[in-house]
Amino acid sequence: MTTDDDLPDLPLNPTPEQRAEYIMMRLEQFIREGRTIGEGMSFKQWQAMAKTEIAIAVAAAQNEVQKDDPVTRRLLFMTAACLTTIGFWGTAVSLHKTAYLVGALVCGGAGLLLIAIAGEWRFRKWKRKKDAELRIERLANIEALNKRIKGLERALEKEEKTLEKKLKKTRKAVDDLHAAQAAVPPVPSGA
Repeated sequence: MTTDDDLPDLPLNPTPEQRAEYIMMRLEQFIREGRTIGEGMSFKQWQAMAKTEIAIAVAAAQNEVQKDDPVTRRLLFMTAACLTTIGFWGTAVSLHKTAYLVGALVCGGAGLLLIAIAGEWRFRKWKRKKDAELRIERLANIEALNKRIKGLERALEKEEKTLEKKLKKTRKAVDDLHAAQAAVPPVPSGA
């Protein structure tokens, strides 16, 4: 029987082939651990486990792709802050010189634009995180709903069996009543 310790760890930046191999090993582990002596693992259970493992692998791959380089972000933010500062003080100093004022306003505008880009970068990261949390919540809700539906199906099947038994008993009682009425001779009328 394999355990999580028997599975090799994924490297830092795994290739798609390495991810696929890891998923195959995890699924093999599920099958080996989930089977019984007389029979194997149920297909539905295996499907649920496979779906979860694949979703985890895809999410991990997306997270690795979407990681932004922190050095680039810092450089962008520092450039934006510098340009905004230069633009602000350039505007303050050159209020009486219109030729310098235009340059200062351009520097200030460029700095504000870069700050807006850096803010949008941060907003996208926050949005991706919220979307991932929402997907996880929806998946959990779907799984819970599937469990409830399966429970209701089992309850309905039990109720159906119970009603069929009652129907058979009622039919037997009706058939017995008909047989008893047929055995009784008719009473002559007008006697």
